[in-house]
Amino acid sequence: MSTMREAFARTVTEAMETDPRLVVVLAEISRDVFPTTDRVINVGIREQAMVGVGAGLALSGMRPVVHSYAPFLVERPFEQVKLDFGHQDLGGVLVSVGASYDDPGWGRTHQAPGDVALIDTLPGWTVHVPGHPDEVVPLLRAALAAENRVYLRLSLRTNARAYPVTEGFTVVRKGRLGVVLAVGPMLDRVLEATEGVDVTVLYAATVRPFDGEGLRRAVRAADHADVLLVEPYLEGTSTHVVAEALADLPARVRSLGVQREAELHAYGTVEDHDAAHDLDVLGVAAAVRRMYEHGGQA
Repeated sequence: MSTMREAFARTVTEAMETDPRLVVVLAEISRDVFPTTDRVINVGIREQAMVGVGAGLALSGMRPVVHSYAPFLVERPFEQVKLDFGHQDLGGVLVSVGASYDDPGWGRTHQAPGDVALIDTLPGWTVHVPGHPDEVVPLLRAALAAENRVYLRLSLRTNARAYPVTEGFTVVRKGRLGVVLAVGPMLDRVLEATEGVDVTVLYAATVRPFDGEGLRRAVRAADHADVLLVEPYLEGTSTHVVAEALADLPARVRSLGVQREAELHAYGTVEDHDAAHDLDVLGVAAAVRRMYEHGGQA
């Protein structure tokens, strides 16, 4: 199975053969996975310039694909993302790798658990968080053919299988005690952690726009309006949109994600980081027990 990055590079390269609008802008990262062509521009280690060049190409009618590690694509050049793309209402596709801590050996510089929360402060962005390389392809093809602003968050972490890419959330399992919403690569861990627990499991590969109506349907079908949100980035990132979707219901919401008070200074492994943030199966299962202890079995 190819990685998400490989699926991304292959899909963009194929699309460039038939769509003359497409242009890739890089800052050294992934320069070896794209062909040598005048529509693949490597600006060097100048991330702010990378985003600015992408916006300039959008102004000229091109469809830019801007790509790097998440902290170099969203955090370091955030002003350019906000002003050059957002304030000027330009379209483009930003594609990140590294996720929250895919490469802990590189240290904190290559970690960006707050990337989706930052993008969420800006209007008009579609945010995809696929959980499998086969989900990357249809999401990316649609983004390349569109005119809007898209953030595609790729990860080395994947689920065992891909799910059909839909406009809303996918119902993976039905139950009565409440709803667990798993985002992207968190689904397999959620399914294992909720084994034997009578809850509905929803899967989201797209988090903005947020499928509030899909969540409402799932909550109304359960006996309790309890929602456990499990995201692979900063905890609480989507709590506000869950609250908005359930504003007229007496709902109880809990969020799991990369903990705000648990920034690790030791490099460790991906599994160490998962455990520290309670994002491994044991941590998710413990949260499920606390949330749904009024019924079912954990």
